Amino acid sequence: MIDEIKKQVNELLMNDNSGHGMEHINRVLELSLRFAKVENANKDIVALIALLHDVDDYKLFGMDYAENLTNAKKIMNNCNIEKSMQEQVCLALKNIGYSKRLKGCCPTTIEGKVVSDADMCDALGVNGILRVYTYSMKNGKPFFDKNIFPIENISADNYTRKCADSSVCHIFEKILKLKDLMLTASGKEEAMDRHKIVVDILYHLFAEENVPEWTEYLDNYLKRKY
Repeated sequence: MIDEIKKQVNELLMNDNSGHGMEHINRVLELSLRFAKVENANKDIVALIALLHDVDDYKLFGMDYAENLTNAKKIMNNCNIEKSMQEQVCLALKNIGYSKRLKGCCPTTIEGKVVSDADMCDALGVNGILRVYTYSMKNGKPFFDKNIFPIENISADNYTRKCADSSVCHIFEKILKLKDLMLTASGKEEAMDRHKIVVDILYHLFAEENVPEWTEYLDNYLKRKY
């Protein structure tokens, strides 16, 4: 079942160049299953959610697919997933993602929480930085523009309507906030380490670019957060 679902997901995402392709899916799947073991979650449900969590992403397929979970439902029907499992998976998929969290939505099952944490953890650390840069390049945005500062207190509407002005802006507008959105003990522990990597990279970048105003901005940002 899992192999067939992975095959169909790969057919949908194999040409993705936005950081949401199969490499991301496989990392989220592996981390989700690791969390599931610790958190006593149903591994089959976790695997389904992890594999399908981006097949209707609004950034890739539009809002209609995101709202109706068109691809996820089609794949599960093709693979003869029982209806009760489909319902659990769809409930989680409708509540996973940063844009959903900005709207006040949050997974309620342990399986949904596990995958949500794994997905957000993959936006942190070294791979997280690389994914942000990949998405920025796809949208014609630079990694860093010292003249453009992040949007403060970004709203769900602003987040879904525009790509951040730079990778660094996106890191401030989203990535540095993810550590505080973890829902499981496993996610919190993993996110803490990956968050530190992102912060260290920013400090090194600003030192190399000789932009003390950005170092000060990061200092103040972290003080406000903690």
